[in-house]
Formats: sequence, structure tokens, C-alpha cells
Amino acid sequence: MSIIIPTYNEEKNLENTLKAIRNQDYKNYEIIVSDSKSKDETRKIAKKYDAKVVVDEKRGMGAGRNFGARFARGDILVFIDADTKMMTNTLSEIVKSFSKKRVVGVTCPVIPSKPTIKNLAIYLGYNNLVKVSIKSKKPHVGGMCVAYIKKYFFDSGGFDENLQAYEDVSISLKISKFGKLFYTEKTFVVTSPRRIEEWGHFATVLKHFKMYLKFISGRKITLKEYEPIR
Repeated sequence: MSIIIPTYNEEKNLENTLKAIRNQDYKNYEIIVSDSKSKDETRKIAKKYDAKVVVDEKRGMGAGRNFGARFARGDILVFIDADTKMMTNTLSEIVKSFSKKRVVGVTCPVIPSKPTIKNLAIYLGYNNLVKVSIKSKKPHVGGMCVAYIKKYFFDSGGFDENLQAYEDVSISLKISKFGKLFYTEKTFVVTSPRRIEEWGHFATVLKHFKMYLKFISGRKITLKEYEPIR
């Protein structure tokens, strides 16, 4: 198993993410930090936790995940954001889920690190959307924490680096052609709602609605529209 974390100036968040990985009850893994030339202590923190650090010129979550995957030795690729913490059983539940017939991808619920009513409402909506989409065989899975069989990840073409948003949803749809995605509720991850709080809760919902309409119609989402924290 290879855990891939795309980073750019994540010194404030990365250490807690790595600590949570080191506390897993499943130990057969490697950590790959795929960095986009951070200007802070990101790479130093990664090396402190014995992560394999790889550095690329490209920016963007899709590019970072793809670049890290090129160095992976494991048959399972786990993608997790630098501001997202696993529960102690997350990796073991991922492994168990892959033992199910024809499963090529696994994800789980995501909850905000700041559990305000507004934050919880947005993440509850996201989790329900993911669960329903998987059941309907049209998976819309985010990239905060998702695992794929390496062979099918590369067969599907990886993350689309031309997309400024929904590159994670795009690959979940592509990889579902090879088998099933599975949503396990026996674990969860905790992520930072920093982007939601930066944009505002109502603005976040509206922005994603507009971007999603563009995504499904094949129109380009601009970098200015997304304003990613990367």
C-alpha cells in the first residue's frame, strides 16, 4: 500500500496528518509526499516522518497525486489531502473493503475538524451525495481520502491534470468502468473546512453548483473560478 499526499506549503497541517498515519493499526505501507516546491518547512516535516519526498514543478492536486503515484510500490494507492487525518482503523478498513468482489476503489465519510452546524451540514450533504452516487453506479468521489487499485488507476489515465476542479470526481467515474467503488462507514477521516470558511458557506454551495454544471457539460472551469488553496 502506498499513501500519497500532494503538498504545497502545508507545514501547518502536514504533521498532524502524518502522525495519524503513523498511528494506524495497519502497518504495511509507505508514505509518499508529492510536493510542488513548497517554500516553507513542508518537505522537512515529511522527512521527519520517514516519508518519501518527491518534488515536481507542476502545481495542482491532480498533478501532485499523479506524480506521487509514479513512485508508488504498493498495489493499492491511497490518496489523502495534507489537511486530513485518518482514524486509527482507516487503512485496515480500506484493505478489508478491497477484499470484496470487484471492488476497485474505496472511500469513507469525511467530517470537518471544526464541527459547527454549517460545516456539518455541508459535509453531511457531501457524504450522502457520495454514498448515493456509488449506489447508482455513477460515483462522485472527492479526493480528501480515496483509495484505488494501482493497475486500474493507471489504466484509467489517472487524475485529469487539465481540470481545475472535479479531477477527483472525473477519475472515480472513469475507474468505475473496471469494477465497483465501495463506501465504508466503519471508519472516517477528519478534514479542515478552511476552503469553505474562506469562501463562505452559501458561496461554497453556489460555487460548486456552478462548477459542477460546467463539469458535466464539458466546459472548462478556470483557475480564477476555483481559487484553490494550493
